[in-house]
Amino acid sequence: METTGTRTDHCAAPPQPQPRPLRRPDGRDSYTISEVVAFTGLTAHTLRWYERIGLMPHVDRSHTGQRRYSNRDLDWLEFVGKLRLTGMPVADMVRYAELVREGDATFTERFDLLESTRRDVLARISELRDTLAVLDRKIDFYADACRVFEKEKVG
Repeated sequence: METTGTRTDHCAAPPQPQPRPLRRPDGRDSYTISEVVAFTGLTAHTLRWYERIGLMPHVDRSHTGQRRYSNRDLDWLEFVGKLRLTGMPVADMVRYAELVREGDATFTERFDLLESTRRDVLARISELRDTLAVLDRKIDFYADACRVFEKEKVG
């Protein structure tokens, strides 16, 4: 937070660091839900929800009924995280997961879904570049205005 006189600029606060996913231990291929939470930053509730809606493939269970995630599950969750970052709707992610489970005959549908998402991402990148250019112009304007203001104040 930046404070000037009696005013506080909450927008100037530095971004809060995001938790970094933990590295998976080498040589292991079975993880509890709490370990997956630590690795991915997802909540246990989200993991169970992914399973319930069909986004997460079948998760193995221990003899006591506890979920046991594999490295393949963690790879899938990493990919789903990337899809989330693209802005892909959950329904499309679930559809993609269904297509994967249906096998090789769905390659064309999967390709089309990912290609459509790619086009959307490229359009968003273009919009963000335009937005960044506007912000840069405004920042330059205010930097110049601040320099002039400081000179006038001193002089």
